[in-house]
Amino acid sequence: MHSVILCGGSGTRLWPLSRKNFPKQFLNLYNDNSLLQETFLRLREIMPAENIYFITNNDNFFNVFNQIKEIEKSFKASQVLIEPASLNTAPAMTYAIKHLAEKAKVDLDEPIIFLPSDHYIGDKEAFAKTVAGAMANVGPHIGTIGIVPSKPETGYGYIRKGERENNYFKVLEFREKPDRAVAEEYLRSGQYLWNSGMYIFTIRAFVKELRLHAPEIYSLLTKDFENFTRQFHTLPSISIDYAISEKSNNTIVFEGDFGWNDIGSFDSLTEILDNHNPRHISIDSKNVFVHSANNRLVATLGVEDLNVIETNDSILVYKRGRGEEVKKIVDHLKENNLKEIEHNLVVHRPWGKYEVLIDSPLHKVKKITVYPGAQLSLQKHFHRVEHWVVIKGMAKVTNGDKEIFLKENESTFIPAMTVHRLENPGKINVEIIEVQTGHYLEEDDIIRFEDAYNRK
Repeated sequence: MHSVILCGGSGTRLWPLSRKNFPKQFLNLYNDNSLLQETFLRLREIMPAENIYFITNNDNFFNVFNQIKEIEKSFKASQVLIEPASLNTAPAMTYAIKHLAEKAKVDLDEPIIFLPSDHYIGDKEAFAKTVAGAMANVGPHIGTIGIVPSKPETGYGYIRKGERENNYFKVLEFREKPDRAVAEEYLRSGQYLWNSGMYIFTIRAFVKELRLHAPEIYSLLTKDFENFTRQFHTLPSISIDYAISEKSNNTIVFEGDFGWNDIGSFDSLTEILDNHNPRHISIDSKNVFVHSANNRLVATLGVEDLNVIETNDSILVYKRGRGEEVKKIVDHLKENNLKEIEHNLVVHRPWGKYEVLIDSPLHKVKKITVYPGAQLSLQKHFHRVEHWVVIKGMAKVTNGDKEIFLKENESTFIPAMTVHRLENPGKINVEIIEVQTGHYLEEDDIIRFEDAYNRK
């Protein structure tokens, strides 16, 4: 068995927690692990870690690699596949299939599960049992896992079940997100399941369905890997549902009942998290959910039916039940080119992350974290000087023609135009406080001479 975790999404409905450079799959929303890490850990109970692959875009490669490496030390960078272009699920799955067949030499009749990286599973044991059963019985079909509905949900697509065969059902049709009345009818009928976006099939079955229903994608798939990759951007941006499963008469569905939630909005998140927040003072307020990324005190007075989301640079307040519309705010940010669309004051990099603590016209203070074995680029700045103070770990510092090691509470000063680098040669994270001073403190004031991550 193999698996591919799809993790190229942007998660715009969870703004301001989810940002373009750090979407929701990388967030810790309900425990100490990110949604991506939780997805990997669930699959690791079913198959070996080396059989679990990821597919993402170039911008998120190191987000994926660093997070999985944190919980699986033997994890290899080759298990993270990078799409040549960010399209939709059908092209992404095709790229993964091409890689697994030609590069990883996976057997053409071995079942592979594709699943999103950002879902919540309440009953992990039931999930594992459902997945194992589906992979054992999918045969030559295109299989999907449908969730037994617990309410008339209008935010999900639906799958209509047909005749039962063995432990699965033939799929009669896929339905788009319904209105409330239709969703209630679906629930009463017992004939419909929520569309979870999880798919199971063999390479041979997938290629056959592409040939029948998506000839443009199939035609490119038949080319050698180099030409396939070079022309990948020409493929249509289309989901697996539209490309194959809705057209095929070979689609089957396995029922799943394991506390599934796609966390598609903050309304969904409130169903998972306890509404009681000890840092929320609620006076004459009712049905108010508060989530603070910084554990700040939030007080509400005389309000009801609200979700309040606080981060270090933005606050979202909206009426509960309108979570799907948060993407309108994201559209506004894009149209007006506001920086809050990109990332917040915590910025993730291939080597670690930094948090802006103070940002003033003539000085800026950052907390920088460098992961074990990682290093920043060899660089210099024209307009600013930097003071570094180590607060955790042992840092290796290149400062001009000197190479020094700094322990906790030790520091160094880096003048403008001085070539420098920060490295972590140890086994634990290095943390430093960086104080920048100068008349220009933007991130584009940098000349890189060497970079382990091939940035310019």
